[in-house]
Amino acid sequence: MLRSEGARALLELGAGPGKDGEFFRDHGLDVVCTDLSPEMIELCEIKGLAARVMDLSDLDFPSDAFDAVYALNCLLHLPGRELPAALRGIRTVLKPGGLFYLGVYGGKDHEGVWADDPYEPKRFFSFHTDERLREMVTGSFDICSFRRTAVAAEQAEGLHFQSLILRKRQCDN
Repeated sequence: MLRSEGARALLELGAGPGKDGEFFRDHGLDVVCTDLSPEMIELCEIKGLAARVMDLSDLDFPSDAFDAVYALNCLLHLPGRELPAALRGIRTVLKPGGLFYLGVYGGKDHEGVWADDPYEPKRFFSFHTDERLREMVTGSFDICSFRRTAVAAEQAEGLHFQSLILRKRQCDN
């Protein structure tokens, strides 16, 4: 889809060690990776990726800088009350008509620290029903695609994976 759109500049939010950024770069995109962790940014840079330590709630890029934004499993670490502002920031850095991929776990409204998290420190998660997530994104984006994917029963706890392809509106409503 990015090729057919003529996209070149892609911003990856919550890039982690840069696996996805590396894939996008190897397929011809100019990728900028961001992550809150300096250690993750260092791993991105080792792979030759442009990378910056940055809080996804405060994107320090010019307006209309990117053709596409990719956010896989990072926005679910923001409290729900902070998500609308983060979405507005993403909208700001996207070019008019730009694409935004959002992938998160959801299916129920729930926030809190995951007690069984294998990582230390334990991470905060914010999950939303499909309806609530749709409401949150439609303030800034048009929904091109919304897919639900089941997860393994032992991991589910009422959750499924929410995969959205969104387009920045050409004008504000």
